Amino acid sequence: MSHPLFTPLTLPNGQVLPNRIAKAAMEERMAEPGQLPGTRLNALYRTWARGGAGLLITGNVMVHDAALTGPGGVVLDKDTPLEPYRQWATAAHSGGGKVWMQINHPGRQIQKNMPGVVWGPSATRVNTGRTSALFTVPEEMTGEQIKATVERFVETARQAERAGFDGVEIHAAHGYLLSQFLSPLSNSRTDDWGGSLHNRARLLLEITRRIRDAVSADTAVAVKLNSADFQRGGFDKDDARQVIAWLAPLGVDLVELSGGSYESPAMTGNPADGQDPRSAAREAYFLELAEDLVADSPVPLMVTGGITRRPVAEKVVDSGVAVVGIGTALSVNPDLPNEWKDGTAGTDTAVVLPATGIRDKALASAASMARVRHQLRRLSAGRPASTRTNALWAFGLEQVRDTVARRRYATWLKQRHPLA
Repeated sequence: MSHPLFTPLTLPNGQVLPNRIAKAAMEERMAEPGQLPGTRLNALYRTWARGGAGLLITGNVMVHDAALTGPGGVVLDKDTPLEPYRQWATAAHSGGGKVWMQINHPGRQIQKNMPGVVWGPSATRVNTGRTSALFTVPEEMTGEQIKATVERFVETARQAERAGFDGVEIHAAHGYLLSQFLSPLSNSRTDDWGGSLHNRARLLLEITRRIRDAVSADTAVAVKLNSADFQRGGFDKDDARQVIAWLAPLGVDLVELSGGSYESPAMTGNPADGQDPRSAAREAYFLELAEDLVADSPVPLMVTGGITRRPVAEKVVDSGVAVVGIGTALSVNPDLPNEWKDGTAGTDTAVVLPATGIRDKALASAASMARVRHQLRRLSAGRPASTRTNALWAFGLEQVRDTVARRRYATWLKQRHPLA
């Protein structure tokens, strides 16, 4: 008898996922000229579509052309040509699963060598220890900038639906802008957008409500939320429980639970030695927090983080979590869902990349993510992933690529905003 992991899931809006396995978002940084998706992303998502996941969630798509997490990021706004996005959605649909676009604004988590703007709820710089100098003090957002940001999220969601995506996931985790508003560590405002948890959640709730009203009923609206910031005094499990309760009546179809930020990179699954054991690199490392939330959650939950073996994925579903999110393991073996289903992958065989061996947690996180993105590039070129890739080598190679991409992005941004 098939485990529920491989059975369909009907979401609150009626959309049906073919199974409970999702390819979680991983930032690809593969934009073509014009900050658009192209042949590499299409090839990568066709590969994942063949692998058998019931849901593919894209890497974060930027809602603001002047605020990118990296120079290779894709941008979707009111002025973006839609045909490249239609081709991307078609490629991702080729295996019969659903595809959602993750939409995001990085806020203050932008390195100072990037063109554009650096905004945040408050003028508090990212603190990554010795590498803090890579970031600048953000501009505290005005009321008008906040309202404009709401409109950007709504317009990107509309465009995603027009391009053929089955849903959008609003990124409110990992220390990006909406997560910054939620956390008292980065939001010290005293107006309607700060102070109490409800005020700190106001931006996320307003964006969610507006998007749900803007897209059709059969388009899924999901939210990625930190179950915890993994920082003392930050956003925690009880805060997450309350925010989920506020999201439910707005028509949210799924909440994905993750955790961490650039300052405490639990989401990479590769923390530095000595980091909080709750965020240690282990399978389903957010499951313990999710299990506390799932019993009374009014919306289906998805858990992402370090899942590499079928028994662990089954345990997640058995706990009451609706969807299992898999990231790094699918950068190593994109066929993993099919192999789990047909039994060709051993149940105790973990699909992992080795530890980076880097003690500094910020550098370890950056190098780990660069190594994952290197695997994505290999897959997009039709090559198998390599578990032997050195993380520091991948990080250095990415710096070279980023330098070229940054020059191209700066030229494109200046053409778009010649008077800025």
